[in-house]
Amino acid sequence: MALTDAFVRAGKVRDLYTVDDDRLLLVASDRLSAFDVVLPTPIADKGRVLTGLSRFWFAGTAHIIANHLLATDPAALPPELTGGDAATLAYLRGRMMLGRRAEVLQVECIVRGYISGSGWKEYRQTGEVCGIALPANLRESDRLPEPIFTPAWKAPAGQHDENITLARVAELVGGEVMAARLRDASLALYAHGAAVCERAGIILADTKFEFGLTPDGELLLIDEVMTPDSSRFWDAAAYAPGRAQESFDKQFVRDWLEAQPWDKTAPGPDLPADVVEGTRARYLEAFERITGASFGRYLMEDTIA
Repeated sequence: MALTDAFVRAGKVRDLYTVDDDRLLLVASDRLSAFDVVLPTPIADKGRVLTGLSRFWFAGTAHIIANHLLATDPAALPPELTGGDAATLAYLRGRMMLGRRAEVLQVECIVRGYISGSGWKEYRQTGEVCGIALPANLRESDRLPEPIFTPAWKAPAGQHDENITLARVAELVGGEVMAARLRDASLALYAHGAAVCERAGIILADTKFEFGLTPDGELLLIDEVMTPDSSRFWDAAAYAPGRAQESFDKQFVRDWLEAQPWDKTAPGPDLPADVVEGTRARYLEAFERITGASFGRYLMEDTIA
């Protein structure tokens, strides 16, 4: 069975393959999505940044909750899957995760420590985010009194995700106990991530987690963790509430897209070289500051140390 025969589906960024009844292969591409559209211009090495950061966080949060990650070395794959093809192995290196199979819960578990993005928009309209009342007169990018759990329903392809309440989460995941587990795990993961980022001079403004259930009912942290694709990372030295912040994530691309004559439907516009390079530089800086590791060494040795 070749890798192409094991292909299951392509997401916005990751490609999914079946390895066997218990394991899946996730491969992070260099595709970039914005406003739910996969843009035509890739960002070189982006997939390796996402995988490397996720590996770092999976290792650092295993004491909080178990995760799906089993291996990251292409040598761990069954030989028949790659056929020993040098080009395939080289492509997989640094961007693959061999993971435990799990049923994905259709809730995006978002934690916000600061008011920004869709949370800021909802707050201006209602004074709340996901049914949580917030203090009056907050400014854009203000730090919240404490991090809040603001989940979203994972809409089908072509539709936008929708912010929901904890009660709605309970309806979607089978009850209040599971909803509380997701909330508590998400808040604990955010607290850990925010502390690590703070030591690196980075503010973790908000982030998104995804969870799945194994066939025997174990709750796992899956997909990616605290990457530039799933988080807002701000430079603490430049932080100034009352406006949008410069970031180490794809907000740089979103800002450029907002200034274009584009209706936010596929296909998206081609990105100019300066936006591509600026995005790549921000992703790499996030990787190196958070992990304390050299991205160049990660490319050469496939290790974070």
